[in-house]
Amino acid sequence: MTIRAATLFLLTLAATPAAAQESPRFCPNRPDLGSGACTIEPGRVMAEVSGIDWQRSPEEGGRADSFLFGDLLLRTGLDDRTEVQLSWTPLAHYALRDGGAVTDRMTGVGDVRVGVRRNLKNPDGSGFSIAVEPFVTLPTGAREIGRGDWSAGVVVPVGMELGSDWSLAFTGEADAETDESGTGRHAAYAGTLGLGRSLGDKWDAVVELALRRDDDPEGHETEALAAASLAYKVGSRAQVDVLAVAGLNRTSPDVRLVLGGALLF
Repeated sequence: MTIRAATLFLLTLAATPAAAQESPRFCPNRPDLGSGACTIEPGRVMAEVSGIDWQRSPEEGGRADSFLFGDLLLRTGLDDRTEVQLSWTPLAHYALRDGGAVTDRMTGVGDVRVGVRRNLKNPDGSGFSIAVEPFVTLPTGAREIGRGDWSAGVVVPVGMELGSDWSLAFTGEADAETDESGTGRHAAYAGTLGLGRSLGDKWDAVVELALRRDDDPEGHETEALAAASLAYKVGSRAQVDVLAVAGLNRTSPDVRLVLGGALLF
């Protein structure tokens, strides 16, 4: 072996541990209302779980409380710019109350959502990043928990780093949503604007405003929401987080609280 070849061999060995120690691409969707534009690296799996997701909403004849337990989103990379997603709620509980009395309740599983995200620029989410995410929802859920029929849509997440640890994000969505009757579909649209700030190496905070228009034949509604979330990184592959949401008009849920986290394998 020549001196030059030996030198190249030693340099390669020296560089290998450094490459192995590079931090993986860690970019959970949660806990924000919007979606991110970055994608999971091929060969890795991201698990995002809500330990508990509670929401209180006004309903005709009273109010409704819904609880989701173990709400799960799995994401895995197909290539450097493409990931597939699978989400499902293994346990949900719905209760309708009129005054102090429960008039209706249901416990069961939720619908299954399958999606594909294709990043168009900067798959690690740095700088200016944009992606397209078509999805379909399959009617596996119980009454009052699932929609009763299939639906589909497309999400377009956009992110931009502003400097000084600030970031701006917008998520647009257009859906063929299932009618309230459980058969047929109608148009629904949503937009979410978020302002984020990194608080050191461990903490990330986001505030958001969201609007959603639902043109159901039984009644058109517009929801307006304000949200704040906080995430704490545990190493380079995990986080725990919390989300709080408040409704801004009469057709929106009154309040929602979510506790959970994410883990990258």
